[in-house]
Amino acid sequence: MSKKIVVITGSLRKNGNSFAMTDAFIRAAEAKGYTVTRFDAAFRKVGGCHACETCYKSGKACSYDDDFNALAPLILEADAVIFTTPVYWYSYPAQIKAVIDKLYSLCVGGKEVAGKECALITCCEEEDVTVMNGVRLPYERTAALLQWKSVGEVLVPGVLREGDIEKTDGCQKAAALAEKL
Repeated sequence: MSKKIVVITGSLRKNGNSFAMTDAFIRAAEAKGYTVTRFDAAFRKVGGCHACETCYKSGKACSYDDDFNALAPLILEADAVIFTTPVYWYSYPAQIKAVIDKLYSLCVGGKEVAGKECALITCCEEEDVTVMNGVRLPYERTAALLQWKSVGEVLVPGVLREGDIEKTDGCQKAAALAEKL
């Protein structure tokens, strides 16, 4: 069965470690015949949620028209949503955080999103894996709130410079996530 997958990235470094894992996941998913749409949040215009509670009242996910309105229909149609991001100062980078905050529009708008699969791919500079809790815990709570099934988390500590990921099994683990969908 072919699945539709949306991959939402949060890195500003196109040659960075989280992008390398993203690329490994996408190659593996496409090799399985899945349709993958990539949304690079850091290179799109997505503003923060205004908590205006007018989601979908204008026919769009967000009344404040930005690139999230192009992403929301893709999420609604997707079978799985994959979040890939580095850790910035013990949390999500601002660019992907704005996208995650706007997932709230799906709830306010009464959109049926339960039952989707999701996964997290993340890395950080420090060796302590708990540094990624600032990304991992909000991801897990988001999955629970939206009633999505998490198929896995790839957490890779100790990578900072471009190419450091090649010294780990992070790309292999990211690719293996495609087998869990």
